Amino acid sequence: MFNTLFTYFKTGPVRPPLTDPTAIHRLYERKRWSIFLSLIAGYGFFYTCRLGLAVTKKPLLDAGVMSVSEMGIVGSVLLYVYAIGKFVNGMCSDHANIRRFMSWALFLSALVNIVFGFTHLFIGFVILWGLNGWFQSIGSAPSVVSICQWFSNKERGTRYGIWAGAHNLGEGMTFVLVAWLVNHFGWRAGFTGPGLICTVVALVLYQTLADRPQTYGLPHVADYKNDHSAGPPPPGTTAELQKQVFRSPWVWILAVSCALMYVARYAINNWAILFLQEAKHYTLTEAGFVMGAYPVMGFVGAAASGWMSDKFFSSRRNLPTLLYGVLQTGGMALLFLAPPGHRWLDVVAMGVFGFGIGGLIVFLAGLIAVDIMPKAAAGTVKGLIGMFAYVGAGTQDWISGFLLDSHKTIVAGRTVYHFAPAFYFWIGASVLSLLLAATAWNVKPRE
Repeated sequence: MFNTLFTYFKTGPVRPPLTDPTAIHRLYERKRWSIFLSLIAGYGFFYTCRLGLAVTKKPLLDAGVMSVSEMGIVGSVLLYVYAIGKFVNGMCSDHANIRRFMSWALFLSALVNIVFGFTHLFIGFVILWGLNGWFQSIGSAPSVVSICQWFSNKERGTRYGIWAGAHNLGEGMTFVLVAWLVNHFGWRAGFTGPGLICTVVALVLYQTLADRPQTYGLPHVADYKNDHSAGPPPPGTTAELQKQVFRSPWVWILAVSCALMYVARYAINNWAILFLQEAKHYTLTEAGFVMGAYPVMGFVGAAASGWMSDKFFSSRRNLPTLLYGVLQTGGMALLFLAPPGHRWLDVVAMGVFGFGIGGLIVFLAGLIAVDIMPKAAAGTVKGLIGMFAYVGAGTQDWISGFLLDSHKTIVAGRTVYHFAPAFYFWIGASVLSLLLAATAWNVKPRE
């Protein structure tokens, strides 16, 4: 069975090269646009099947389905499994047919969400959300591999930045649409709704994504675009190039910096709606509105980051990383310090944080390391850094749940959660991430 699955999902054989320049151009450009738009939309929808728990926390608490600590455990299980899956599936992506690999992953994640919406037992929530973490881990690395296969070195920063903003589209859909579904149909709709939608999206991706260019008789993208700015491809098999990733100290440094940045990112993803409801007294719909600024500005920040670093910094990512890091930390601090009753100040804080985190996800979560390592091992780079990132995110979830549970008080028979210790933890991680990233200031792109 394993051999059958491996054969089904591995990249196809190289076809005889096409010789007609017009046919090559027509097929290449059609595929490039189809793939790029599919990666943006597809990766965005992955998030709607991942963040349902973040939106439904207050309804789950009110219904007595799970406690804060239990929700922290369930969230951590997804993120820890996701971390391992990022590493394993990242390495697999370098050998995979991306069209099949990514579309099937979204389809299975959608099915898990649908079943989750009909579950009653805590152990069921844990098992299903762990499975969801594995299928979700197949979204990012295959996307990066596909971008490296179909877009040349001088295009990659801009395309990567726009693609990386896709997760903000998914987060925006989750925070607004899922909040509406939960408000009208209950917490279970927060999982079954995205599951049904993503089932359809997965079927579309199966038709619109593609394997690597050579399987269609097309030349390597560097030859097609006459872009050899990264130098000739390094010698060695894919497995040998993957080993270079593990020997690079900069990849490990960037991985730890990314892990700390993901503490801050998933703190806001997974707890900010509850914070807005508990500490600032918003309704779920109002909290969803405030959170909407985060993914919108995150998309702007991500889309601008790659283009800006390509155009104004000669594809160097150091100074833009510093600027984005300051914005991320400042936005989180403003959200915490702004007193209740100032909705637009909270919206600004979310927007500033989102803009900053959008750029950092581009730089720290992949692009800097992808730049400095062989492109044939891009999936391994993304998988290794992704594993560290989501270990950080998962650790954040259970620590945050513990901090909130251990600092709650009962006032007039009502449980009040105090968020200050959690925010100190989140902001501290953000500052440490920025300092660690600064040590890679002089790292230069190379093939």
